[in-house]
Amino acid sequence: MKRLLAIGSIALGLIAAGFAPAAVATETYPSRTITLIVPYSAGGPTDTLARILADAMRRSLGQAVIVENVAGAGSTIGVGRVAHAAPDGYTIVIGTWTSHVGAPAIYPVQFDILADFAPVSLLPISPTMIIGRKTLSANTLQDLIGWLRANPDEVLAGTVGAGSPSEVLGIFFQQRTGTRFRFVPYKGGGPAMQDLVAGHIDLRMGSEASQTLPFLRSGTIKAFAILGPHRWPAAPEIPTVDEAGVPGLYLPFWNGMWVPKGTPNAVVARLDAAVVDALANEAVRTRLTGLGMEIPARDELTPQALAAFHKAEIAKWWPIIKSAGIKLEQ
Repeated sequence: MKRLLAIGSIALGLIAAGFAPAAVATETYPSRTITLIVPYSAGGPTDTLARILADAMRRSLGQAVIVENVAGAGSTIGVGRVAHAAPDGYTIVIGTWTSHVGAPAIYPVQFDILADFAPVSLLPISPTMIIGRKTLSANTLQDLIGWLRANPDEVLAGTVGAGSPSEVLGIFFQQRTGTRFRFVPYKGGGPAMQDLVAGHIDLRMGSEASQTLPFLRSGTIKAFAILGPHRWPAAPEIPTVDEAGVPGLYLPFWNGMWVPKGTPNAVVARLDAAVVDALANEAVRTRLTGLGMEIPARDELTPQALAAFHKAEIAKWWPIIKSAGIKLEQ
């Protein structure tokens, strides 16, 4: 009996010292700063979205949400950091098609993109487009195709690394149109856009539309087509890729939020609720829609919806990436 009482006293002491079981620990979550990893460099569309959400989620969670950019290796460095972080809800990641579909199919990653993460929520989605430097002689997509055919391997197209939407779409575009151009990899959409505006590269395939909006409005770049079936309300003058003569070349720029596997369900639910609250805020909605982003419906803002969506994207694109022979260049 004395031994049982001693064990009980030790257990109570551990709980008091902060070594409570997960069910008890989650009752006070969050009790300190949360780190939101962006696996890209600062200035890109996902970084912008992350900072808007971090500020709004802070109000809901009652703790600071600090954005940390961890770029490199096609986004796999930042994602890998989260995969190996403690599953306590204090390290989360915002990801995209590149980080959670394209790159894991190509890079020799030390994690399983499906098994090593717990989904939190789907996040705002943007269309993508084909854009070019403002000094290009082409003004339509058909003009661009003709120019590319006349200048094989001389044109530079910026990508966000191997396996990014810009590379995958660029390869498909070349196959569909009989054109050839060279890819220039960047660590993020921000630096790629800067070089396009400066005229150091010629094209971006699959550029995220909200990132391009200020440059379209200022006339510092050209847009040739929206890579989707519908025109973009923020710039309705840009034709769809179907209208421009290369039908079916679609790939929206979606975002999602994940935590390491093993994170308690109650913590995941708290983070998901903070996302829902943030995206219901009128000021946040106005800012995001002003950037050209589409906010998913309420029933899509769940861990289950993101899990199903993510699995479907992998099932669709991994065979395509493999059949296209897209590989990491050494």
